[in-house]
Amino acid sequence: MKKNNRVLVAMSGGIDSSIAALLLVEQGYELVGMTMKTWDYSTAGTSGKETGCCSLDSINDARQLAVSKGFPHYIVDIRGEFEESIVSNFVSEYMVGRTPNPCILCNTFMKWEALLKRADELNCYHIATGHYAQLAQKNGRYYVTKGIDGGKDQSYVLWGVSQENLARTIFPLGQYHKIEIRELAIKNGFDNLAKKSESYEICFIPDNDYRGFLKRQVKGLEDRVAGGEFVLRDGTVVGHHKGFPFYTIGQRKGLVAMGEPYYVTNIDAENNRIVIGPRDELMADKMIVGRINWQKYDHIDDGMKVEVQIRHHDPGAPALLFNDDNNTIRVEFLVPVSAITAGQSAVFFEDDDVIAGGFILKKL
Repeated sequence: MKKNNRVLVAMSGGIDSSIAALLLVEQGYELVGMTMKTWDYSTAGTSGKETGCCSLDSINDARQLAVSKGFPHYIVDIRGEFEESIVSNFVSEYMVGRTPNPCILCNTFMKWEALLKRADELNCYHIATGHYAQLAQKNGRYYVTKGIDGGKDQSYVLWGVSQENLARTIFPLGQYHKIEIRELAIKNGFDNLAKKSESYEICFIPDNDYRGFLKRQVKGLEDRVAGGEFVLRDGTVVGHHKGFPFYTIGQRKGLVAMGEPYYVTNIDAENNRIVIGPRDELMADKMIVGRINWQKYDHIDDGMKVEVQIRHHDPGAPALLFNDDNNTIRVEFLVPVSAITAGQSAVFFEDDDVIAGGFILKKL
């Protein structure tokens, strides 16, 4: 598609995507706003209030801003795709003992595709989002680099965006701090946006009770997984738990009293066993990462030193990378790290730049 000045901006109705749209208007872009309806709470059985891009209030806020600035706004219903791809994956991952991050899967493997499909239909070359991240280009490759606001940086969640999609992406907020975004909202007469509270829950679980959600999604789940055993690393049975899907690596609460703090160190889904141990047994220095998406480089040489982030707010740790079979990477940390969790994302950084990322398959 030939480049043009039209930008399809993803608008959740929150302050970040709204100010991203305002900044693009000021920069002279021709905007088209789009809000994605991903989930229907009326049939989900949750007790929490609708949040984020799924709520009627947020959709109305996005539309109101678009109207006030004179650009069109559309709502696209992707609930079917979302449930089939994101929610089903969320459930299936827990059912095999892994801990998924549905927001990463949704952002990088679904929303980008949905946005670009509609961008083509609406003759928009670029898409834009309200992520706190920056985009860079070197040697013909596009890659995400950290936003200047370290407390809000979202580069970790964007490791899965492909080269083709990054080439058409704009991140208007990467050069701003959050406090500046709030000031811009007030300056432009959108005090309501500046006062909006931010939601950090999974959008389809607004009450933050993933266990209750799993029970509603999987018929007879409690009967299928009840009566499992808590065991120590050597196999000693020390108690019984409520079912392996209801536990995550590093969890401390809801276990058995052992006289000192014990944590979930491993989940054996096949045998419905939860391995627990003291904090030192949470530590590991090797893991395997798969489903790699390359950004800054298209490969690495064995022994490359990087910073590896294994969860969203993890500060990162130095490690060496080695090529393994089947497009997997073996990560060897220079010092042990805590709670490596299968199903979560690992992102490899060179300074502030995303080299690549993938899903943690297992610790070694």
